[in-house]
Amino acid sequence: MSRFRPDARSAPTRGAKAARPRARAPLSRDRVLATAVTLADRGGLESLSMRKLAVALRVEAMSLYHHVASRDDLLDGMVERVVSEIEAPEPGVPWKEAMRRRAISAHAVLGRHPWATALLMSRINVSPVMLHYIDATVGCLRQAGFSIALADRAWNALDCYIYGFTLHEQKFPVDPEEYAGAAQHFLPMLPPETYPYMREMAEKVADGSHDGRMDFGFGLELILDGLERLLGGPRSG
Repeated sequence: MSRFRPDARSAPTRGAKAARPRARAPLSRDRVLATAVTLADRGGLESLSMRKLAVALRVEAMSLYHHVASRDDLLDGMVERVVSEIEAPEPGVPWKEAMRRRAISAHAVLGRHPWATALLMSRINVSPVMLHYIDATVGCLRQAGFSIALADRAWNALDCYIYGFTLHEQKFPVDPEEYAGAAQHFLPMLPPETYPYMREMAEKVADGSHDGRMDFGFGLELILDGLERLLGGPRSG
């Protein structure tokens, strides 16, 4: 009678330890917000729900409420994380350079998180990160000599430009790489005797002599130069 022999493939190697399941990172507010931002980056806010967030975190949906009080709290926390990525003005940096860096940084960050611009425009957020961001901005302008009223208007003018340009760029129906082809397509609709200036511009874009791209820096410098004049002439920065 043959002796039973276990399958060598199923027998554990002598001295080897059984593989242990990888420990899951504990649930925390930071982890919840980071995952929510990632989901929104992929599919927009429309794709974000507490149920989908729970699935992504491999937890029960109710456990999320130990870390975020509500959907509004979740959205505020997501905005706070986005704002923390923006370069806030630093003491000692000339105001014009500080505002330029801030604007360029904000435009880049909002480009990475397309859903965030609308939230920044439509919600009041009083988190420490947001309050520091605003206080540093106003403080930079005040220290440069702007009055309270002018600092307030300057800050709002810059943010309106940043948000408006970013939304326009994100929602524009034609990709920059397609401008020349689009211009070529619309040329027959622009008879020179009726629309001479649009025709002229479209021809330049169509033949590649003008790229037609929106230029964030162009408008930004116009605003900064205008603010400098209001402040009373050229100063450092």
